[in-house]
Amino acid sequence: MVSYTYDKTLLKIDNVSLEYDGRPILRNVSAEIKNIVRPDCAQGQVVGFLGPSGIGKTQLFRIIAGLNAPTSGRVTVNGLDRPVQPGEVGVVAQDYPLFEHRTILSNLLLAASQKEKDDKVAHDKVIQFLNDFELIDKARLYPAQLSGGQRQRCAIIQQILCSDHFLLMDEPFSGLDLLMLERTCALIQKVANMDDLNTIIVVTHDVTAAASVADHLWLMGRDHDTRGNPLPGSHIVETYDLIERDLCWHPGIITTPKFMEFVREVKDRFRTL
Repeated sequence: MVSYTYDKTLLKIDNVSLEYDGRPILRNVSAEIKNIVRPDCAQGQVVGFLGPSGIGKTQLFRIIAGLNAPTSGRVTVNGLDRPVQPGEVGVVAQDYPLFEHRTILSNLLLAASQKEKDDKVAHDKVIQFLNDFELIDKARLYPAQLSGGQRQRCAIIQQILCSDHFLLMDEPFSGLDLLMLERTCALIQKVANMDDLNTIIVVTHDVTAAASVADHLWLMGRDHDTRGNPLPGSHIVETYDLIERDLCWHPGIITTPKFMEFVREVKDRFRTL
């Protein structure tokens, strides 16, 4: 097993509940992401956030991003004693929104200026990211001139530039062919490992893709009464530590029988939600 330790808590969901018109949507949701430390290796964090449609993932997604307030409880980042604020957690939406009338360089400079007041520092950061993500030759193009994969990379850079190491990705695997799926998983791991504090939460229905890229999985669902009827309000019913199971950070691990057995285990649990 790879050597690692857990350090400080980077993001904490603390007993979050949400109601609409007196109807529970989320009930006592609690989870946390700790900094993973590996010797001589930059290691970010990737959490796969799974659950069936209509279970409340989008509502919790928006609360984690600081876009909506819960009825009770809170989400905190970096140990701060206050709820997360909008902009502290970047959001990479499914349609990779960019300003269509601005070039890629202009889009990213605008994002960088949200945190960097020195224009040269902002410009240097953008150029470095464009090089890192193999997009420097697209800097003067407009979003409409890019492929879907290139737009995704630009949207990720945009959010890294203006957030504090945290990214929420909404269904990044939706509609991808096998080649693009592999590239997207590799991209997520690359972004996570650019800095020890980089933390990515991937919201998805794709159990296999989530397990192949994550170090932890959260599975959202509802409890059931004695007759099997779902109770109001969803929460995180299962968490899976892929590090403890020795199922991540090994090249080719996703082709092994124990990884495939783990995916079947999660899918079987998913079907009960």
